[in-house]
Amino acid sequence: MLTASVVASAGTALAAIPSPDRGVWHLGPIPIRAYALCIVAGIAVALWWGEKRLVARGGRPGTVLDVAVWAVPFGLLGGRLYHVATDWRTYFGPGGDPWGALEIWNGGLGIWGAVALGGVGAWIGCRRLGVPLPVFADAVAPGIIVAQAIGRLGNWFNQELYGGPTTLPWGLEIYRRVDPATGLEDPIGGVVLDPTPIAVVHPTFLYELLWNLAVAVVVVLADRWFRLGHGRAFAVYVAGYTLGRFFIELMRTDPATRVFGDLRINVVVSVVVFLAAVVYLVVAPRGREDFQQADPDPDPGPAEAGSEPPPDAGPTRDGEPTGDPVRREDA
Repeated sequence: MLTASVVASAGTALAAIPSPDRGVWHLGPIPIRAYALCIVAGIAVALWWGEKRLVARGGRPGTVLDVAVWAVPFGLLGGRLYHVATDWRTYFGPGGDPWGALEIWNGGLGIWGAVALGGVGAWIGCRRLGVPLPVFADAVAPGIIVAQAIGRLGNWFNQELYGGPTTLPWGLEIYRRVDPATGLEDPIGGVVLDPTPIAVVHPTFLYELLWNLAVAVVVVLADRWFRLGHGRAFAVYVAGYTLGRFFIELMRTDPATRVFGDLRINVVVSVVVFLAAVVYLVVAPRGREDFQQADPDPDPGPAEAGSEPPPDAGPTRDGEPTGDPVRREDA
């Protein structure tokens, strides 16, 4: 029978969420970064689900992957540019590290920049493949928000994107990480040598992860019930995500660029993007557009190349078919 002290100890142990002891493992000289793995896993899920949804809407298999060749690099670049632009003091301010702006593997992707520039890449890919961008956007919308949820696990490994102190049972334990070789503090690449938490905080990364999954469910159900088209499923995703991000951003305590006095810039951007998504939902056409992606043009055969008319093309005059049927007695 468990004693009261054992039960109390177990309750204390379960009263917080531990952070991983590290976010980077080394395979020989090669660093394996949890943040990067989470981003890759999220992209894979988004591609798989988006492919299924686009094919169901009339697209050809393989189209999502072909568009992703353009959209993913553009999205990663846009996400990094937004992060650096809104946190420029970290890299270009006093004591900053300009080269750190290129170190995407250490975290730092702004979703607004990723969606904006990723949309440009998607538009290029869609034009090349004959797919209307709104159709493509509606197909990939729930996959994108799930990818964002998976990406938030990378923030857990990096011990970032958390809120203020809390005594709630799901508080997140933050540890001091150091470089084992030097003993110097290294929050991203270091390891935990002392398992005593230095803080217990709101796991805002987890709040956003759960919110994102809920938004994905809303997008799928709304799309099924109301047959959303013309980019409206994507607008539901944007509106739902920004609504949650507004409140979660207010809980965060990590350093951030502030505007209009003391507002975090992502709070302001959330409001602006939310309003834009709602306006789009109101003015966009209702219903779902008819779409059937055309098959790629086959290579021209000998007849199409103008070599010779086919044997049953009928009589010819001056080398051109007359269109008259072939009579067997004349053949």
